[in-house]
Amino acid sequence: MRIHGVLLQIFRQSSKFRSENCGKLVNRHGSVLSSVLSNHYSQLIGDWGHWGRRSHCSCLNWSSRPFTTHPALKADAEMVDITFITPDGTRHKTKGKVGDNLLDVVVNNNVDLDGFGACEGTLACSTCHLVFKQEDFDKIKDEVTDEELDMLDLAYGLSETSRLGCQVTLTKELGGLEVEVPAGVNDARS
Repeated sequence: MRIHGVLLQIFRQSSKFRSENCGKLVNRHGSVLSSVLSNHYSQLIGDWGHWGRRSHCSCLNWSSRPFTTHPALKADAEMVDITFITPDGTRHKTKGKVGDNLLDVVVNNNVDLDGFGACEGTLACSTCHLVFKQEDFDKIKDEVTDEELDMLDLAYGLSETSRLGCQVTLTKELGGLEVEVPAGVNDARS
């Protein structure tokens, strides 16, 4: 549990540091942590890489760490085609890594979806709400959690095939995926 406390301390303090000095914390603790953590904690660090890519501090980008076990951060990950369809009919065609979630795909490819993913995948809003075709919805391996259902209840344009993009992990089976972005965005945090 001592390691867990260090991880929490890093997470809490990292958002307070400026880019010129946050590398000291990451390097001092990150190099030690990568060699002693179990797979569970390595996965957690990998998830922080997802968070770090959104920050303005490049030293928080754990994806450059050579010892990561997070499948979304492997350089040789297979890519699949995805199309996001906005309410006005605009089709945003892009590619995503197998293992990434759909929010990662939007962020990593700079897909212009206004307000999408406001909570950065913390299940605190429903702004990454997407509507799938039934055949694609049936291919999603991630089970819907109670927390996701709670957020979906607050989403506009809810359908039987609605999911939050931050909770849908890309698989090879989802290659060629086309998803609709609903017209309304409801940020449950406000």
